[in-house]
Amino acid sequence: QVQLVESGGGLVQAGGSLRLSCTASGAVFSPNTMGWYRQAPGKQRELVAEVSSGGTTNYADSEKARITISRDNAKNTVYLQMNSLIHEDTAIYYCNYYYINRYIGKQEYWGQGTQVNVSS
Repeated sequence: QVQLVESGGGLVQAGGSLRLSCTASGAVFSPNTMGWYRQAPGKQRELVAEVSSGGTTNYADSEKARITISRDNAKNTVYLQMNSLIHEDTAIYYCNYYYINRYIGKQEYWGQGTQVNVSS
């Protein structure tokens, strides 16, 4: 099992910045991918960004200009720096971790979520 603990959410004014952190613990295997998804009220959960343990990043097209994902492999921690926040960024942000087990396939875990509220 892998546990994901998120931090950094909160209330911010439009135009402001936030940095989310997520640390994985437990049976963490490499290589792996860690990332962030978000779910706004009434909408489906969607990818924001993800980064592999090798450093390959993948961003949602709509977020590339304002968001940077990074990670510290030694700490099993992924960061999401969000700038120029807009009201539409309001959502619950979920940390995601997965790795590919050669025998049983993709093993995926989710954090509890951290609320981000952007006031307009």
